[in-house]
Amino acid sequence: MIKKILYKIYFASRYLFLNKKFKKIKLVVTDVDGVLTDGGISLDESGKVFRKFNVKDGLGSKLLQQTGIKVVFLSGGTGNSINQRGRQLDVDYCFTEISNKEEILDKLKKDLNFKKEDILYLGDDLNDIPIKSHVSLLISPSDAVKSFKLASDFLLSKKGGDGAFRELADLLLKSKNNYKFFEKGFNQQN
Repeated sequence: MIKKILYKIYFASRYLFLNKKFKKIKLVVTDVDGVLTDGGISLDESGKVFRKFNVKDGLGSKLLQQTGIKVVFLSGGTGNSINQRGRQLDVDYCFTEISNKEEILDKLKKDLNFKKEDILYLGDDLNDIPIKSHVSLLISPSDAVKSFKLASDFLLSKKGGDGAFRELADLLLKSKNNYKFFEKGFNQQN
């Protein structure tokens, strides 16, 4: 009970503090394993990789794109499932098997003519920490590794693969006073 109350106080105070930064975001870059999935990977007998994605996160991606915010999957992971999910959601960019995420992000920033202030990154583990100096905000699902949580600017209440991306999308939409989807609904697949 006390933990929930403390989290609500933390969440409200951090959100108010970061709301100005949320308003400037034009590009949301997200890790995949542990953020869009719960971090589990299933393998069949031939070694084919299977991941479970959350459809609410998918709709969050669509909502962001509908309002002009670009969405990027940036993963060190392998497997066609990431690319397949990226195609299903029609994300703006999907990068897999990336060992140096900073390099890809800097190239993307340059190609799109975006500044650091325009970019938010949602990650969950040690290989995502170096991104911090390249983005305005580093965001963490609630079940990220402790080191990443400590480095991040904001801790979401949802776990990776359990609606963390959707929670972030809703926060961004609300910060930009874009309530139309919450009032009228949305007619696209997720």
